[in-house]
Amino acid sequence: MKFMNKENEYTEEVSSLVWLWVLLFGMFYFAVKGVWRHVLISLILSMITLGISWLVYPFFAKGIMRKHYLRMGWVEVPE
Repeated sequence: MKFMNKENEYTEEVSSLVWLWVLLFGMFYFAVKGVWRHVLISLILSMITLGISWLVYPFFAKGIMRKHYLRMGWVEVPE
């Protein structure tokens, strides 16, 4: 997936293996990408579920990243 900022035409690519990065690094992946809402949600859920949410969160990672960029006003670039 690629997203383009309409204001300055900067393009950011989200890896197709985003699920793997979230599985390996969990909330730290979201922190690097600047998705702070999901850093906090992931941290809270991992404490409540004793880490089991860390195994479930990767299934939603691609959608989370797509929604994050679209909410910021970026446009998805067709590949």
